[in-house]
Amino acid sequence: MEKDLFHCFYCKEPLYGKKYTMKEESPYCVKCFDSLFANICEGCKKIIQCDSKDLAYKDSHWHETCFRCDRCSHSLVEKPFAAKDELLLCIECYSNEYSSKCVGCKSSIMPGSRKMEYKGNWHETCFACQSCLKPIGNKPFISKEFSIYCMPCYEKQYASQCKSCRKAIITGGISVEEQPWHSECFVCTSCKKKLAGEKFTSRDECPYCMDCFASLYAKKCVTCTKPITAQSGAKFISFDDRQWHSDCFTCVKCTKSLVGQKFLMQHNDILCPICGSGV
Repeated sequence: MEKDLFHCFYCKEPLYGKKYTMKEESPYCVKCFDSLFANICEGCKKIIQCDSKDLAYKDSHWHETCFRCDRCSHSLVEKPFAAKDELLLCIECYSNEYSSKCVGCKSSIMPGSRKMEYKGNWHETCFACQSCLKPIGNKPFISKEFSIYCMPCYEKQYASQCKSCRKAIITGGISVEEQPWHSECFVCTSCKKKLAGEKFTSRDECPYCMDCFASLYAKKCVTCTKPITAQSGAKFISFDDRQWHSDCFTCVKCTKSLVGQKFLMQHNDILCPICGSGV
């Protein structure tokens, strides 16, 4: 560059033997550069001259010596920091004032750290199963007595096993004769009808709906051949290993009720004494 051409791009003063700086490939004297391009320090509100280090954060600028925590005044140069309400804070001051506390370890959850939310905030590593101590993350879990458990550990330690499928009962279980069942597993042994909330009976520890039990096991009335079920509250008559509904225990000829009365048997038929004597 020729001597008569080496001058400040703005004021045109010669730069030979003087300090200068470059901006977009053009030379500027220190005075012109500072007046045209220098940033104002957020700390001391003075110009950050071209021969000073300019520290920037979100369109704001500081001298190196002014880049400090707004609470404790410790330098933030090359240290982690956080911004809150236009203030710059060291991590310790930010944590003391603004960070939430981990439910597990009670210490601060640092800005930028991954956290879990369940009845408060947790460090990701603190949100772990009480039994196996493995972090739960996004896996399903169950809370019991202020502790959290992963599903395998909870099932192993606390869950009852369904009498039918032998799998753990987590929700929706019912108890029948002190035995636990999934509600969807509690069905009639014969027809598989769901029995939760329905009338049922059991035989040999197996549940049956009333219809199936009557069809399979109830004695049949000699007269009407329908089942005689004690669960229905019906009274019945038993004689010679045969049974009748009370309403069906009548003379086959005159249909007079024989409940509490004398009767005769003829060819497996029951007769009142009058009808029986006339045959």
